[in-house]
Amino acid sequence: MSESRHIALHVNGERREAETPVRQHLADFLRGTLGLTGTHLGCEHGVCGACTVLVDGRAVRACLMLAVQAAGRAVTTIEGLAAADGTLHPLQQAFCDHHGLQCGFCTPGILATLVEYLAENPDPGAEDLRIALSGNICRCTGYDSIVAAALAAARALRGEAA
Repeated sequence: MSESRHIALHVNGERREAETPVRQHLADFLRGTLGLTGTHLGCEHGVCGACTVLVDGRAVRACLMLAVQAAGRAVTTIEGLAAADGTLHPLQQAFCDHHGLQCGFCTPGILATLVEYLAENPDPGAEDLRIALSGNICRCTGYDSIVAAALAAARALRGEAA
């Protein structure tokens, strides 16, 4: 019989409480228990980056973190990036404008990675972004459009014209 715990955490700005097996990964908890299916599972070994979410503002592989480890913390998923009125986050808008996605499977993890990265590095170069994204695998785009979108989002976040 597996042991479980009742946990409380803030997900996308909302307090959420639920029962979870102590060995359930955060990604499975977000998807299965909370119904937030924007977090994708790829390799389930922390290599592909598809499951990346923000925990207390830091990019974390949700397939490697247990849900019980997120108790009392703030988790942001792709569903929480847009404003309450539906206005897209500058990164989301830039990905739309610069065709930074194709199938979209890797996009939530890439966006979470970039949210943290651009908060710490507001004026990156293209090579800096490629290095920052080296832990996120995209099989469709070749990364050029992702980097262009990230550079545009960085300018927008700095308040510069496109």
